[in-house]
Amino acid sequence: MIKLTVNGKARTVDVEPEMPLLWVLRDELDVKGPKFGCGIAQCGACTVHVNNEPVRSCSFPVSAAAGKKIVTIEGLAQGGKLHPVQQAWIEHQVPQCGYCQSGQIMAAVALLRKNPNPSDKDIDDSMTNICRCGTYARIRNAIHAASKGGRAAKKQSKA
Repeated sequence: MIKLTVNGKARTVDVEPEMPLLWVLRDELDVKGPKFGCGIAQCGACTVHVNNEPVRSCSFPVSAAAGKKIVTIEGLAQGGKLHPVQQAWIEHQVPQCGYCQSGQIMAAVALLRKNPNPSDKDIDDSMTNICRCGTYARIRNAIHAASKGGRAAKKQSKA
């Protein structure tokens, strides 16, 4: 039995320790936000946070997540209020097909946690998730809007 904390809830699963976290989340715990894209940790559609660090869950063994805090896209909104990155994604109409977007959002949240006011270069260097629809410019704009600098500018324009 492996004990996990997923989106603030204690969960126990009876799976092989090497089973990828992605499949535990999707198939065992019915958490469908993380998506299967490539299976080799390249595309990032499966990105989740483990102890506040982004991981590609398709190649991350569940045993490595035991006893750690796991957050998926489903766990970002708090108290019925979207996370600033989720809100920026809506305001900037980032998704086209939407398949990669939960992973993109999780990567962006991790970036902003480490760098609250990133430059274009910082975003380009950090956001390594793949978007087949090519919405990279909108992703960059949404990250800027969700950043401390972007939120401050938005508040000033409303005043």
